Amino acid sequence: MPDIRTSQRPLPDHIPPVLRRLSLPVIASPMFTVSYPDLVLAQCKAGIVGSFPALNARQPELLDEWLNSMKEELQAYQRDNPQAIVGPIAVNQIAHASNVRLEQDVATCIRHKVPILITSLRAPAPEIIAEVHAYGGIILHDVINLRHAMKALDAGVDGLILVAAGAGGHAGTLSPMALVGEVRKRFKGLLALSGSIATGDAILAAQAMGADFAYMGTRFIASVEANASEEYKQSLLRASASDIIYSNLFSGVHGNYVRESIERSGLDPDNLAVADKSKMSFADGRSKAKAWKDIWGAGQGVAVIDDLPTTAEIVARLKREYAAARERIM
Repeated sequence: MPDIRTSQRPLPDHIPPVLRRLSLPVIASPMFTVSYPDLVLAQCKAGIVGSFPALNARQPELLDEWLNSMKEELQAYQRDNPQAIVGPIAVNQIAHASNVRLEQDVATCIRHKVPILITSLRAPAPEIIAEVHAYGGIILHDVINLRHAMKALDAGVDGLILVAAGAGGHAGTLSPMALVGEVRKRFKGLLALSGSIATGDAILAAQAMGADFAYMGTRFIASVEANASEEYKQSLLRASASDIIYSNLFSGVHGNYVRESIERSGLDPDNLAVADKSKMSFADGRSKAKAWKDIWGAGQGVAVIDDLPTTAEIVARLKREYAAARERIM
């Protein structure tokens, strides 16, 4: 199948080579406890960027094993399907000071020459950026406001992921239109947009606002390959946008969670305590305390999710919706 983007318009010069041949302008977001190799491989085979948090590999040695096995499987898939568009792998690194694995996990990614690193919560150190750039990799950093965006750009990242209101997991509160517009005034480089994007129409809308890529997570939780419980997946089919609760109680950082999972834990979603952000810790490889392991992250895009197909089927549907949306507005 030809690259869906090549027939639309020339790609901007700021798009790096690793992102110039995708079946859709989509980067799958790395989801804690959900994005495991089965899902990542399915996303890459469908022609989009597949990603996972390094901390999903419960031990540092497992990260090395995952990268070896995924690289081998994608190379074999490409050999057997020479015409297929295979998306690159991205690994999310939590750059918070309490993540004691950061140095080791980054070293593993550098050894494997992972093409894309996605950094979170703190801009990456200059030495990390230099080492990734040395082998031709790129770093994308997720931000929720202009101040964070400018700090990351000053550090030397290659692009920004704008996490707007309604995004699943850790998220900001700004309208995607406001956030993209504000950042675009100051930065002409690579932008991905996150926030309630679950359809092909929304992917096109992200581009219309000025982003280059859509950054999608929740739609892929409701898939066959996602490492999520059946109860978690079914809760997304039942939820509406108003069932997504914004709170910092569960990790110390504000994020969006499914009301049903909060109620199942015996809490009142409308009267949640405020956590002490200064005690946020990733020292044990977890972004949530064990007490909150059954609190389910999701974005407001759940409102348009009503089935549990394979990842390949999701991407095929997104392509159809994206093409139809373009046709509708042309």
